[in-house]
Amino acid sequence: MGTGEDWVEREFINLAQTKEYKVTSNPTEDYNCIAWSANVTDEWWWPEPDATWPKGLPRENTLTNFIAAFNLLGYESCENFDLEDGFEKVAVYVGPDDLPTHMARQLDDGTWTSKLGNGWDINHYKLDGVAGRPGYGRVVHCMKRSKTHNNE
Repeated sequence: MGTGEDWVEREFINLAQTKEYKVTSNPTEDYNCIAWSANVTDEWWWPEPDATWPKGLPRENTLTNFIAAFNLLGYESCENFDLEDGFEKVAVYVGPDDLPTHMARQLDDGTWTSKLGNGWDINHYKLDGVAGRPGYGRVVHCMKRSKTHNNE
């Protein structure tokens, strides 16, 4: 696989061109981008039989289903991807077929973090950094929840 930077720059043309990212972990298969967006690092989340998915939701790869999964975590759809005081945000990506392919989570400084398949976690400054690569698609939906959601 090489170093994280070598792999990222080979696989993600937008990040290779801008260098606006930082590798923040070693590669792992313990979790994927959906789990990472939900702050989970010990499960692989996907609506397929051998993966973790919220109980009561269909095991269907649809945008509606991903939105419903994050609704259960306290997220609501929102208008923009801008940093908003007091809120955590996640972004949903879809492929050419409009089916979910990836998710990213916004950090406190307004940058985004993504888990890249079974590889590395990265921080990236723009959501488009991971967009465009086959299997990642484009950003289409934003959700937010209060940072005090666990204290309510």
